[in-house]
Amino acid sequence: MTRAAVDVRVAGHSYRVVTSAPEADLQRLAAVVDAKLRELAGPGRPVAPQTLLLAALALAHEVEVERERRQQVEQRAREMLSHVLERLDAALDTPASPVPPTASEQPQG
Repeated sequence: MTRAAVDVRVAGHSYRVVTSAPEADLQRLAAVVDAKLRELAGPGRPVAPQTLLLAALALAHEVEVERERRQQVEQRAREMLSHVLERLDAALDTPASPVPPTASEQPQG
């Protein structure tokens, strides 16, 4: 894996990060962190170290909430799929009514 140095800017400071991740991804993530810091610090205010911690905690909380939502959606999807499969199994276990022969299968006479 190729590692490259990428410069990102967060809270008015530039940081050089050595990473194998695509630069665009790192810039996007840095922008998310920067936006959260600006949201917490307020417009035009300097970012205190405590604000960095609050931003990290807020973003971690958002990750937990989204993870919980995803797990709930996955569980609901599994339940729905199980229900559909049960209905299909039940329908397949029901004896089928005889199918009348098609015109080409009927005896000619």
